[in-house]
Amino acid sequence: MADIFRIWLEIDHHLAFRSGGWAYIRAEGSALLGAAGGERTASPERIALVGLVEALNGLPGGSKVDVHSASRPVLALPRRLGRAADDPPTEDVELWAQLGAALKGRPTRFIPAAAAPRTPIAFAAAWAELARDKAKTSPFRAAIPKINLAKAGVPA
Repeated sequence: MADIFRIWLEIDHHLAFRSGGWAYIRAEGSALLGAAGGERTASPERIALVGLVEALNGLPGGSKVDVHSASRPVLALPRRLGRAADDPPTEDVELWAQLGAALKGRPTRFIPAAAAPRTPIAFAAAWAELARDKAKTSPFRAAIPKINLAKAGVPA
């Protein structure tokens, strides 16, 4: 049986400043990994793309993935990817290609989640906001420390 990875991915975007941040938590069993990052001038879709590509990076081939998110731009990605043949993206083409390659042949579900307190979604949202704030002045990327991930509320 293929491994099943769970990913909680959130983004935060400031329309006026066009700065955005993303954060994810990735779990396989009890092992947790997480990162956050942000860009100074980007659309919400680009932030979602970067976050998802980062979250999928390094997963073994054939693994199943469940992506949980409360962010509309994240949940819209599979629909947009499915339309790519008829309506190819004109922006962030390289990121779309990376996402397509990362998802090819990989059973993936996108699961809407509520941003309830003390959940992995709320944890990721807080890190995405921090990343967006740091990205106002320069690009940002950092691993989320394991001690923090232990408090993310990831269900067993």
